[in-house]
Amino acid sequence: MMLIENLEVELGGFKLSIPRLEVGRREYLVVLGPSGVGKTVLVLTIAGIIRPRRGRIVIDGRDVTHLPPEERGIALVPQSYALFPHMTVYDNIAYGLRARKTPKNIVDEKVRAIAKHLGIEHLLDRKPATLSGGEQQRVALARALVVQPKLLLLDEPLSALDPALRLVGRNLLKQLHREIGFTAIHVTHNLPEALHLATRIAYMRHGTLHGVYKPKQFLETPYAKPYLEELAPLLGKEYGQSS
Repeated sequence: MMLIENLEVELGGFKLSIPRLEVGRREYLVVLGPSGVGKTVLVLTIAGIIRPRRGRIVIDGRDVTHLPPEERGIALVPQSYALFPHMTVYDNIAYGLRARKTPKNIVDEKVRAIAKHLGIEHLLDRKPATLSGGEQQRVALARALVVQPKLLLLDEPLSALDPALRLVGRNLLKQLHREIGFTAIHVTHNLPEALHLATRIAYMRHGTLHGVYKPKQFLETPYAKPYLEELAPLLGKEYGQSS
């Protein structure tokens, strides 16, 4: 579904190098690694916000490396959610459809359907500033999913939530993926989150990819050791929820 080959990005003194990465259709790939290793740079490059120095990005057999973001068939949920503060929830969700010149009746139908799916129909007339963090997350997901993207990119989408809402949020993502079947690349530095959501885990360090693993396989690698030592008291309970 998506293929990256020989991708190189240079930003100041930082260099990202991804020799090869494949993501299958309907896969939920979690990109895991410490802060500052290039996870967000990778996602923004796939989205077309950052341009690579070399390499290529192919989505559904189409080379999108040099296409603008709006022509890639991708939706991005950033860490801040980036909701338009002057717009209602309805208008935030409708934004991408309207940009595609979707007929008004279809916009209304799709917005209300995704809002119902995410349990936010009662929020459609509200402004983002009046919403809780969990509600803002749901609106950001609705805005991304309503356009039925070929690929959904999620950059630390749960990091702004408190621990209780973080658990609710990752259960929501798991449920939505099961029900809708979208293809996703999800960035995090949180191992329980990765184990709960991922069909595979792509582990990054020092600006490059160090391997792609099934969740249980990742636990057997040396890369998992620091996480396991830090999370030992909680990991068994957390991971048990991912089945």
